[in-house]
Amino acid sequence: MSASPPAGSGVWSDLVGQERAVEVLRRAVMGEKNSMTHAWLLTGPPGSGRSNAARAFAAALQCEQGGCGVCNACRTSLSGAHPDVTLLRTEQLSIGVDEVRDLVRCAAMSPTLGRHQVIVVEDADRVTERGADALLKAVEEPAPRTVWLLCAPTPQDVVVTIRSRARAVSLTTPSEAAITTLLIERDGIPSEMAAHAARVSQGHIGRARAIARSEDARRRRAEILRIPAQLRTLGACLQAATNLVEAATAEAAEATAELDVSERTALSEALGIGAKGGRPRHAQAALRELEDQQKARAKRIQRDALDRVLSELTSYYRDVFALQTGATARLVNADMEPDLAHLARRTTPERTVTSLDAILAAREALETNVAPQLAMEALMIGLHA
Repeated sequence: MSASPPAGSGVWSDLVGQERAVEVLRRAVMGEKNSMTHAWLLTGPPGSGRSNAARAFAAALQCEQGGCGVCNACRTSLSGAHPDVTLLRTEQLSIGVDEVRDLVRCAAMSPTLGRHQVIVVEDADRVTERGADALLKAVEEPAPRTVWLLCAPTPQDVVVTIRSRARAVSLTTPSEAAITTLLIERDGIPSEMAAHAARVSQGHIGRARAIARSEDARRRRAEILRIPAQLRTLGACLQAATNLVEAATAEAAEATAELDVSERTALSEALGIGAKGGRPRHAQAALRELEDQQKARAKRIQRDALDRVLSELTSYYRDVFALQTGATARLVNADMEPDLAHLARRTTPERTVTSLDAILAAREALETNVAPQLAMEALMIGLHA
């Protein structure tokens, strides 16, 4: 093999502020002693790029030059088109045993074109208990040229029997300066806007890019940050909760509408529905299963949208607390300092901590499938009390 590209170049170029993790993966690609293993667990906070790291690692493993970023192996691996790189990212709330068994079958095959058979599970934390049982045996007894790449927010999000058999690589939250540079150099964002987006995204690269490039994203963020000042009555709290849930539901509907139609059309054609008015046996069951999957996908997108609301509100009350306590920390929402200062004078640090606790409780409620409307109503009342 030729010398591997340096960390930060080639397939690694999108991994902002992850030099240590890239170096570990690069050494494994180069085949340094005791550096390579058959199963990896890549963890990191939202926006850190753990899925990008897994894709880059998969590409580098297939590349004759160790991840040049321009050859056919790199390009197809990154896009998901390489025949020996299987990418699984669920749009559902969980990854079931049937999906895992499909992966296990792929993992047992010898590579057709590449150097390895690479299986990337971008949401390993969503694997069900039965799915984890099916995955464990494949990880314990892998085929000779198979590499498993599992991604999760933290090691604790993956069952202990699996994480104990995988080598852990931890990604960190990228620095504000690193994100700013990325937005300027790669996306052509003006420096002032890039710096603003990097600051308010709090280390989430995808969120920073959305804020920098989308006026609509900036408008939605501003609307969320105006909520604390609007919670003057119980009625206002309930209305704010309804508005948030409706906005999240509309976002999910917009994101899935076209895909839902195309999936149903494709399934109907495959089942022969509509041919001379016919409806083959078991077609209704297949359509119901598709509808259930589509509802689960919409629910996840809605929940992700509400989670962004919680992140924005957390940053708001964090800033209020900083002003109340005289902390030297830089304000995340410096553009809203007058509103922050007003709330800081009107309440106490103890009350602000209570508000932050209410936001945490809302996040935990959503994670345990409490109805979004109830979770948001409880949050808004908690912020107002």
